[in-house]
Amino acid sequence: MFGYVTADNTRLTKEQKERYNACYCGLCHSLRTRHGASARLTLSYDMTFLVLVLGSMYEPEEVSATEKCPAHPVKPRAFCKSEITDYCADMNIALAYLNCMDDWRDDLSILSLAEAKLMEKSYGEIKLRYPRQCSAMELCISELSEIEKAYKPLPDEASQCFGRLMAELFAYKEDFFSDTLRKMGMALGQFIYVMDACTDLKSDKLNYRYNPFIELYSLPDKEKRFRSILEMLLNDCVECFERLPLVQDADIIRNILCFGVWTEFNRHYNIKNIEGVPNGTGSL
Repeated sequence: MFGYVTADNTRLTKEQKERYNACYCGLCHSLRTRHGASARLTLSYDMTFLVLVLGSMYEPEEVSATEKCPAHPVKPRAFCKSEITDYCADMNIALAYLNCMDDWRDDLSILSLAEAKLMEKSYGEIKLRYPRQCSAMELCISELSEIEKAYKPLPDEASQCFGRLMAELFAYKEDFFSDTLRKMGMALGQFIYVMDACTDLKSDKLNYRYNPFIELYSLPDKEKRFRSILEMLLNDCVECFERLPLVQDADIIRNILCFGVWTEFNRHYNIKNIEGVPNGTGSL
């Protein structure tokens, strides 16, 4: 369900690309040092976005360096990391573990169970460090599984469930800004769930999998309907972003929210360009 919250590299400056890649590599570095080499397989740009948001919010001290890695053995890669990066690495593993366990319970996937076993010890340690976030993830994933098993025809309940999961990840700590961060995570989580349903509709239809939009499959204007729903959810997320006092990396975050998140939708529906709002007014 992840992989949609990425940057539009064509709209980033050279410096912004370097910064974005350094944060991504920093997350990869934290995954490896905290949870082992295999943990890097769970790496996602979605969690890199959380690194950027929370890093801009709290501006912790960062460590920067260069290092060769198996994926890029020729030239050393620059990376930067902080306590926020470590937090996002932990949340990345927690989500991956719980998702694998959910796949094992629902589909009896031996591969998913094997992957979960690799992360089991790390998840136990993460749950001790972040009981609020892990409890929320466990509850929401369980509820989401029940909603999907019941084949409920509307996306609201399922998307709100996933939104609550993301809300708790965005609330790094309880403070003055945690309410706005939760609302931002809630809206983004709903957007991700609906985007996933929109782009997987054909595959889900062919494979008899749950999709809340299955009744819209044959409609000629479904792309316009989907875009309208997605824009509404994304507007809520952007409005929360603009209320936060973010300075560092704000332009990269705005790029992701106004342009990057549409990349897969554009590709899937063969749309040449969907313009966001470069000034980040909260209206797409």
